[in-house]
Amino acid sequence: MKLNHLNLTVTDVRATRTFLETYFGLRGQRKNNDHMAFLSDGNGTLISLFRGEDVHYPETFHVGFMQANPEAVNEINRRLREGGYEVEPPSRQHGSWTFYFRSPGGFVIEVLC
Repeated sequence: MKLNHLNLTVTDVRATRTFLETYFGLRGQRKNNDHMAFLSDGNGTLISLFRGEDVHYPETFHVGFMQANPEAVNEINRRLREGGYEVEPPSRQHGSWTFYFRSPGGFVIEVLC
């Protein structure tokens, strides 16, 4: 079995799409607009973004982006900070080198290896 797609409701489709393209290398598909966007990870998984007004994810909900090594985690953390995002430095948690932060769309992202 392979994960086909993940649908996320976000407060700002355009900002979330641009963020995911810039920091995580996802690629936008043709049907993107302010109400919905479709992004591919290059491995066959699609992330769809749909605009919602009052978006509240459960406290433990998050999307994880696995990296090849600690240096890649550190690099994304550095780029996010330089881009103006408030992120804590990576640390050793649950056996991973990782950090968590809230995305522009309102959901939490974990970057780990």
